[in-house]
Amino acid sequence: MNTFDGLVEFLHVAEKGSFTAAAKKLGTSVAHISRQVGALEDHLGVKLFHRTTRKVTVTEVGQLYYQHCRPLLDGLNEAERAVLNLQEKPIGKLRFTAPVAYGEKIIAPLLSDFMRQYDTLHIDLELTNRTLDLVEGGYDLAIRLGMLEESSLIAKKLASRTLHICAAPSYIANRGTPHTLSELAHHNCLLGTLDHWRLSDQGKAKNIRVSGTMRCNNGPTLLNAAIAGHGIVQLPDYYIGEAVKTGKLIPLLKSYQPETEGIWAVYPPNRHMSPKVHMFIDYLATKLGQT
Repeated sequence: MNTFDGLVEFLHVAEKGSFTAAAKKLGTSVAHISRQVGALEDHLGVKLFHRTTRKVTVTEVGQLYYQHCRPLLDGLNEAERAVLNLQEKPIGKLRFTAPVAYGEKIIAPLLSDFMRQYDTLHIDLELTNRTLDLVEGGYDLAIRLGMLEESSLIAKKLASRTLHICAAPSYIANRGTPHTLSELAHHNCLLGTLDHWRLSDQGKAKNIRVSGTMRCNNGPTLLNAAIAGHGIVQLPDYYIGEAVKTGKLIPLLKSYQPETEGIWAVYPPNRHMSPKVHMFIDYLATKLGQT
């Protein structure tokens, strides 16, 4: 048996506390994980896990083995990244995540040209509105919108976005035009993931709680509902631009428009010198800066 056979599987089971979770993480079957760990235990002549029908726990010797093996695997990963960093042309897999609606509308259409330029790269994009752990998930970077939370991640601003409040002419004809923030309480506001809108009142940031008959975490769905006259909506410029230009939506409460927010690429410090990460971020910054 090769010294490293079963090592990756063992580490993932130890960290996840589950053969099923480890299998999902590695994209393989529980049976394969079990075989690999079993073979490793036979090779070492020890039990690495206590197994019951309800849970899996690491044995004392398993914990000792883990403490020695985790740094070894981290070192191998760093060695691989160091070799890849010597390549002038980015190669390997570029794994990143982006918000669902923004990823579909803005990021995904830009990938085709980038892939043509760098055909040695394999793109692995996960669209999700969850804030994923980039290190644990093995991601090279993430695209994130708005205010960033404090973290050890490195952030590079790609572009800016501005939130606008809009409504269709048909809605305004039926319900009237709000002129102050207090009037929003008397209007049907189409909500996203939050129950408030971010606004600015005399230069100060202000969150206004709003309510309405629809809530959805998808920008295009809210956009269509607003165009259909179902209510007032607050959406970024890249969603409402065309609808405003064609008169399908009318901007409201312009004097309360909030300050622009950032669109960011964030990545772990150990990806700092990776050519594929830097080339992709520079590409996005150039393309998004043109929109």
